[in-house]
Amino acid sequence: MNERKELFRVEDPFDTQSTNDQFLAAVRENCAYQYTNCKQYRTMLEKLQFTPDMLKRYSDLKNLPFLPTVLFKNHRMYSCPEWKMPMKVTSSGTKGKFSRIGMDAGSLLCGLRMVIKIAKWRGLLSPKLTNYIILGYEPTRDNDMAVMKTAFGSTFLAPALHRTYALKYRNGTYQPDLEGVIAAVQRYCESDFPVRFMGFPSYTYFMLKKMDEDGIHVQLPEDSKIMLGGGWKQFYKENVDKQTLYHLVKKVLGVSEENIIEFFGAAEHPILYCDCPEHHFHVPAYSRVIIRNVHTLEPVPNGTPGLVNLITPMVNATPILSVMTDDLGVLHDGGQCKCGIASPYLEIIGRVGLRDIKTCAAGAADYLNGTGETV
Repeated sequence: MNERKELFRVEDPFDTQSTNDQFLAAVRENCAYQYTNCKQYRTMLEKLQFTPDMLKRYSDLKNLPFLPTVLFKNHRMYSCPEWKMPMKVTSSGTKGKFSRIGMDAGSLLCGLRMVIKIAKWRGLLSPKLTNYIILGYEPTRDNDMAVMKTAFGSTFLAPALHRTYALKYRNGTYQPDLEGVIAAVQRYCESDFPVRFMGFPSYTYFMLKKMDEDGIHVQLPEDSKIMLGGGWKQFYKENVDKQTLYHLVKKVLGVSEENIIEFFGAAEHPILYCDCPEHHFHVPAYSRVIIRNVHTLEPVPNGTPGLVNLITPMVNATPILSVMTDDLGVLHDGGQCKCGIASPYLEIIGRVGLRDIKTCAAGAADYLNGTGETV
């Protein structure tokens, strides 16, 4: 898998201009691997009359069949034996259904290279001992959720002195401990070590709002950072605009906007999208984004809203080469951002009703002809 390896060795993590040929070669290589090693994936491509050698030009990427993320919540599809997967990650899941994505050793190595480059660019690598507030799940041996692993992994960007979790595992279940988190914030602000928050913006907002209402305002140590990821999900009705959240962070924690960093990603697309100083998600060199018309699924021009189709050749163990999310988004020209990065940037504007996605997934599932494991 040399093409994948070479792509993830690209030094500039946002060079989507001169890496098109490299990216196409890596996608073609990955597609051929999935076609050969995953019976379900090959069945679907054959039904769609698509073969890996049809990826001849960069413009052919738009013709690459995509799999809806909801399909992975109902079928297990792997392209290598499970014993060859050092790690599996799961989505958060809805109504008891979740995706389980197998990660091969090569994909983990590529992911590590990607994280180091992007974290270095964003100023997240630091040798300073750091206290962490994780507004999410305490790790357990049986918890494979991608959001939990991502949050825990973020605590290695700067060496962890302490980790405090909002959801603690007690007596076989997760229990919220917001009071304990607030107490830890007050305790950490008295130390000389920076504090880093990691969690959903919704949970962060709820914690800050409670602290504000209770009159608890602190000044976190210098170099403290607020790291947000995962969106508002089921709390979309309580969603506040970014400036409202940033203002509350400054008021309650004393942390300025330049030290607020946001992330975007998915279990079915394990690429790190980290915002620039202007808070835009520029597409990294290791992935490409196609926005598709909600009704026709045809690509739309930049600046036009549609469904978000994510492409990356990072993972061999699971056929997540091209996935369709249930996110509505807009792809903007990179030149519109003041940060200077030329790569286009993705704006997530909401979620589409799942009817169209489920219909698309049902069609894909029909192609499996009983070869997939339904869960």
